[in-house]
Amino acid sequence: MLWFLTCVAALIGGYFLYGFAVEKIFGINEQRKTPAYTKTDGVDYVPMSTPKVYLVQLLNIAGVGPIFGPIMGALYGPAAMLWIVVGCIFAGAVHDYFSGMLSIRNGGASVPAITGRYLGNGAKHFMNIFAIVLLLLVGVVFVSAPAGMITNLINSQTHFTVTMTSMVVIIFAYYIIATIVPVDKIIGRFYPLFGALLIFMSVGLMSAIAWSSDHQVLGGFEMRDMFSNLNPNDMPLWPALFITIACGAISGFHATQSPLMARCMENEKNGRFVFFGAMIGEGIIALIWCTIALSFFGSLDSLSAAVANGGPGNVVYSASFGLLGVFGGILAFLGVVILPITSGDTAFRSSRLILAEYFNMEQKTLRNRLMMALPLFVLGGILTQVDFAIIWRYFGFANQVTAVMMLWTASAYLLRHNKLHWITTVPALFMTTVCVTFILNNSALGFGLAMTLSTIIGISTSLIAMIYVMRISKGKGEIDLAEQQEIEKNSVETA
Repeated sequence: MLWFLTCVAALIGGYFLYGFAVEKIFGINEQRKTPAYTKTDGVDYVPMSTPKVYLVQLLNIAGVGPIFGPIMGALYGPAAMLWIVVGCIFAGAVHDYFSGMLSIRNGGASVPAITGRYLGNGAKHFMNIFAIVLLLLVGVVFVSAPAGMITNLINSQTHFTVTMTSMVVIIFAYYIIATIVPVDKIIGRFYPLFGALLIFMSVGLMSAIAWSSDHQVLGGFEMRDMFSNLNPNDMPLWPALFITIACGAISGFHATQSPLMARCMENEKNGRFVFFGAMIGEGIIALIWCTIALSFFGSLDSLSAAVANGGPGNVVYSASFGLLGVFGGILAFLGVVILPITSGDTAFRSSRLILAEYFNMEQKTLRNRLMMALPLFVLGGILTQVDFAIIWRYFGFANQVTAVMMLWTASAYLLRHNKLHWITTVPALFMTTVCVTFILNNSALGFGLAMTLSTIIGISTSLIAMIYVMRISKGKGEIDLAEQQEIEKNSVETA
């Protein structure tokens, strides 16, 4: 239990200490109007209160990733918890902060437009395609996962019988509605309530296992295990752990979600709480589920058997009902189900906005929103027929590649503004090495090369990327789009 509490304390300390440092390096301007006011349209650009924006941001980014990922990562042992803490503070929260704040500074732009501005048109075109692919994969994952979990819950706990197909149709119908209606009508109104349920689920489950006489929190593990690979299936820790645990440590999906709330945030001073803070909150959720997975089943072999017999969803079901009984288990289970649903609809919403930005089509008109959204749902429906395990595998890799692109974009921004770029460059170097090594070494997704060769190429690629970004960015002394607009406005008023 002490190790868990230490990890939570480290995350909270990271928010106050490192989050403050990141904010100072970025340099907020409390006097400048945000896109919520300068581009208000009543649909996507709508000012909302800070607590509401925070809870919506948390639910947007916290799909099944901070639950399923840490459960799968727990198979490596307590080392998974160490990665969650370090990754969340020094990579994930920084990544989320810059993806949100750069969107604010660029008029609420989506991640492809931001990437294009700081890394060039080639990066913009790549991210337009890659972001849409990622968001479609996310949308499919966040349809299939909750549909399967709800089907299992209804069929096992009631006298009713539902099919997986019917639940997929119901969730898709909700996604279509949530994607096209104004952001404050469903997302802004109900998600804070869902956030309260999420907090209950997290605190309730952790309290239950801490006070349970049948389970010992992290029992049987020693301090040296924090730095060891204990995977009973002989899976290599490097680089797979850093792909497996994405959303609880660093996730490129968040870069597609942060602009949604960047369009609703009332003041730049709220950015650390909303973007950096929501990622810290997700890290705590990931720690809770990693700890439950390591503690509830008694051994890594038993955890591996539970995963093999129904995937991480079976772990969630067993732990929820085993720790909280039927009533509490249903509430906790629903708290988990809400996460992918509240991320799936915003995944499709982000896709719509990225396409609209690419085709320069305004989204205040319902007809235009439907034109952008319906093709995405048709593609998403087709992808639901693909095996979930395959979709999840590609989602994990695509997710981290997107994170790499966002981190290099942030480094380019800092270099162009003559600010300390290492806060984003160091995690960018690490995650580039992870992604390149993984795709070269993995035989199922990539090329099946030897680990040593894959790692050497990964490190070399990272260094080349750093040199490229530094060459195109350093010392340009740029100003932000918002600053440029202010200068132009003041010039007109003076004239």
